[in-house]
Amino acid sequence: MEKVQAVIDFLLTHKLLFTVLIIMIISLIRRLILSMIRGDDAFVSEDQRSWMSRTKNGSFITLVLLLFVLWQSEINEFALSVTAIAVAIVVASKEIILCFTGSIQRASSRSFRIGDWIEVGKICGEVIEHNMMATVIQEIDLYHGQYHYTGKTATLPNSMFFTYPVKNLNFMKRYVYHDFAIIVPKFVNLYPLVPLMLEKIDEHINYFSEVAKRYNAMIEKHAGVDLPGSEPHIHITSGGTGEQVVHFMLFCPTDKATHLEQEIRADFMALYEQHFPEKKAEE
Repeated sequence: MEKVQAVIDFLLTHKLLFTVLIIMIISLIRRLILSMIRGDDAFVSEDQRSWMSRTKNGSFITLVLLLFVLWQSEINEFALSVTAIAVAIVVASKEIILCFTGSIQRASSRSFRIGDWIEVGKICGEVIEHNMMATVIQEIDLYHGQYHYTGKTATLPNSMFFTYPVKNLNFMKRYVYHDFAIIVPKFVNLYPLVPLMLEKIDEHINYFSEVAKRYNAMIEKHAGVDLPGSEPHIHITSGGTGEQVVHFMLFCPTDKATHLEQEIRADFMALYEQHFPEKKAEE
């Protein structure tokens, strides 16, 4: 018992050594727990990411509390010594304070959680981790209608939540309103093709149409707004130089959007060539 007390007294006397020891022990425990959570899985699930994030945040908070208790007397003396320059410290640490308050704002508003798809400014992605200072997302390409991961990881300081609106795109993980257009340079009457194209589209979406209808109704109920609906939409407009633009909108599974677009484009081109062979020859 005397030896244990002697070791404790030695560590309390040499606080810097004790601090290094605490950091090493907590780091080892954290690494062990993270490896146990991940296991041998090639891909990390949302539940695993949540527990990994909790482990990282918990270990960080524990480390800060232990170091605060250990260095409390020195911190008190330091706080008294910097009273005169407190304003300067606040100004210098403005970004850190904004990150902390941004984290509090996120937690209180419950704007997103791990696994959600979000858009902050021009950055879109799936949240894989968040802590008191930053939020980490796997970037997703939403601006080119691809809906796939780019392989890039973006770390967003939580202060961005005060500068940019946070858009929760979580429902887009399963189904999405996919918009695309086909430009027809010649002026022809395309309206007879609309019902034929709707029939073609119905053939492509028949296997998931009922599920899409139920999911669309669920989103409407959750959001409290009247959405366009799960049925396909086609409308035709004119461009600035006289060309016609055929717009398509589908409510479809996110991972099938690009494939469906290619099939619909092929159907439209086949119907256009069939109905306007002379136009095709002129072009």
